[in-house]
Amino acid sequence: MGGLRELADSFVVAGPCGVAVRDRLKHLTPEDEMVLRAVGAHQGTLASRDLKVRCAEGLDHSADTWAARKRELTKESSSRIAGAITKATHDQWALARRCQAAHIRKLDAGINILRHRLSLALGETGTKRAAGGYRSKSEWFSKSRRLGALEERHAAAVAEWQAGRVRVVRGGKRLLNTRHHLTQTGLTEEQWRERWEAERWFLAADGESGKRLGNETIRVTPAGEVSIKLPAPLAHLANTGHGRYVFAATVAFAHRGTEWADRIEANRAVAYRIHLDTERGRWYLTASWQRSVVQTIPLETARARGMVGMDTNADHFAAYRLDRHGNPIGGPRRFFYGLSGSASHRDAQIRHALTRLLHWTQQVGAKAIAIEDLDFTAEKTREKHGGRKRFRQLISGMPTGKLKARLVSMAAGQGLSIVAVDPAYTSMWGAQHWQKPLATPRRKMSRHDAAGIAIGRRALGHPVRDGVSPARTELRAWGRTAPPPHDRSDRAGHRTAQAAPGDRGREGTRPPTTDRPPGGPPPSGKRKREPSASKTVRDAPRTQQRVHDSLTHTG
Repeated sequence: MGGLRELADSFVVAGPCGVAVRDRLKHLTPEDEMVLRAVGAHQGTLASRDLKVRCAEGLDHSADTWAARKRELTKESSSRIAGAITKATHDQWALARRCQAAHIRKLDAGINILRHRLSLALGETGTKRAAGGYRSKSEWFSKSRRLGALEERHAAAVAEWQAGRVRVVRGGKRLLNTRHHLTQTGLTEEQWRERWEAERWFLAADGESGKRLGNETIRVTPAGEVSIKLPAPLAHLANTGHGRYVFAATVAFAHRGTEWADRIEANRAVAYRIHLDTERGRWYLTASWQRSVVQTIPLETARARGMVGMDTNADHFAAYRLDRHGNPIGGPRRFFYGLSGSASHRDAQIRHALTRLLHWTQQVGAKAIAIEDLDFTAEKTREKHGGRKRFRQLISGMPTGKLKARLVSMAAGQGLSIVAVDPAYTSMWGAQHWQKPLATPRRKMSRHDAAGIAIGRRALGHPVRDGVSPARTELRAWGRTAPPPHDRSDRAGHRTAQAAPGDRGREGTRPPTTDRPPGGPPPSGKRKREPSASKTVRDAPRTQQRVHDSLTHTG
């Protein structure tokens, strides 16, 4: 036990703080699309210019510089549009800083592992906690060269961090690099250019509480009519008063439409974003708003009606239902999904598997799902796992962060709670203590199913490696268990379980499992079958009291 690390406490994951719904803008006229493209391109240019200025400021940013940038943007748009652009710029800069810090931590981890392995002798074996030495001199030499490259990258990244310089690409770095590989992606230059420009447009507006329908820039009426406040240079395109343009398309939010309608009728803030899907040629409108902070339920309340333990794997969720005492109920359930194809396809597969998991959880009557608080940030580096490329791809392919966020959001809509537990030793202890005992000819138990039981027991507050639950302990608490061996009473030592002093019958022996003593005849007095013939000659039938005599054989 001394080599095991200390386990973190389980906790109930906080619910989602925001909601987003989307609908398609159908039946847009050519004039409507022309206005959307013009407004998006104009405001996208302003957003790119503002982001350049903000990145140049670095750590010298202040409230005064923010106000100065907003005043410059207001001249070419409006005060509300300028506020939305500057806020989006600050969010993008902050995200770049967090990514920069994560990159530095990853370089630190790789450098430390390389230094450790280079300090070991060639061929020295490693352990589960640390990798061993390299296998050959050539590998040692190549890794020493890589160490120098990582140290150089680390020094440059730290210098940029200290200076406050970040590197941001509006439209995405991946799409930018696609420009150099059009043949492999199957895109023409015109198709790539259209996608690149659409990603750099800015057609969004933050909500304002107290304003009409919750937003003055992009307004949606309860009937679904969409209108937009045009920036000053494009005010001549308005088709109604006060510089507004009303589109021919209408929207109707099928999901959470009632909640959205309640907000806009009460003039509560709702943010909107319009974007173009260039692959399908469709325009979409996304509405989002913040929810009031919901107090999470206590952990004991989440445990009251049992738990569903879920183990996340590369191709499926392994779930098992447990009662509040930690006893497995029924058989294992697996919810499969695929992580191949595009990002939207993978996301749809995850949502479908989570939907089936949540429906099954409601059917069995549980009110909480236990998951591992996974974080593979430092465990998927090539320096640690070496040539285990498939294992690194397996870890990297598991959508831990997105999965947790989506599961919490979907579970909140179903009235379920999510309990996060420490992932240490769940797979190992689950397979060791639960896989074989629960396997039957009709029920096949995998290592992942057993890990789901271990996760659920840890969320319920029970030890994973203890096969005796409080419910079973209560059933036999009146007497002792595990008696000493019959041959030598002093060999086993103390009994493993002892009844409390106040329990009745604690000094008595346990009753027999049947209604007759061991070796005695059945209650009817007749045996179910005749005893088989024995080669040993006995002088008398076996009785309850055995007579020990060295001369029992008569000749």
